[in-house]
Amino acid sequence: MDFTNKIALITGAGSEKGIGKATALQLSRRGAVVILADVNEEGTHQIAEEIVNDGGKAEGIKLDVTDKDEIDEKVTALIDKYKKIDILVNNAGISRPTRVLDISQEEWEMVFNINMKGLFLLTQAVLVQMKENQYGRVINLSSVSGKRGGGIFGGSHYSAAKAAVTGFTKAIAREMAEFNITCNTVAPGLVGGTNITGGLLTEEAEQKIIQDIPLKRVGNVEDIAYSIAFLASEGAGYITGEELDINGGSHID
Repeated sequence: MDFTNKIALITGAGSEKGIGKATALQLSRRGAVVILADVNEEGTHQIAEEIVNDGGKAEGIKLDVTDKDEIDEKVTALIDKYKKIDILVNNAGISRPTRVLDISQEEWEMVFNINMKGLFLLTQAVLVQMKENQYGRVINLSSVSGKRGGGIFGGSHYSAAKAAVTGFTKAIAREMAEFNITCNTVAPGLVGGTNITGGLLTEEAEQKIIQDIPLKRVGNVEDIAYSIAFLASEGAGYITGEELDINGGSHID
């Protein structure tokens, strides 16, 4: 996989142990310029510095994916600077294990705003330039919970939001195919070490989940990042509208 001269924007990339960082490393080590975006601006700068020290090209920016004005401003600035965005990885996400009868309207909106609304707003903004450029790769992060209706970590609001991501991805794939833009989804199972659970996943609960995984381990960020890199590559140019399950066999269609 060669990403020389490609510009990649990755959201949710400010966590030291997250999928966003791992994806940025996969792409940058293969030649891409990576823009790490997150509400945690300090985290994006630290990871960008690490990538640059590793010989790559990277920039960290603050971005709240739920703020349309900020999205439009930052996307315009990036295109002015880099002239294009070739790859968009919508990785920003949040999960809460709240049961349906206990979900407040505020929590429902928070989960949907970050996992789905923000993904829509940023994708829409970036697609304008991708269409003009007649090229693009969009990879959206869904979840096994969106396919099986929970049962891993996260409540019904999280499952619903991630199922929406899958439907949105398939529709965008159909709409944008004529412009040489592909749009695919990766659907991880439980990934260890990330902060998407907000520290609410107990060790006991994690061990219970592992018992239902045929490969008998949780995923790691590299498992997900390598698959994202493949879908962003030229080798995946004839793949669009697909959902790649990465869950160790915990859910098999």
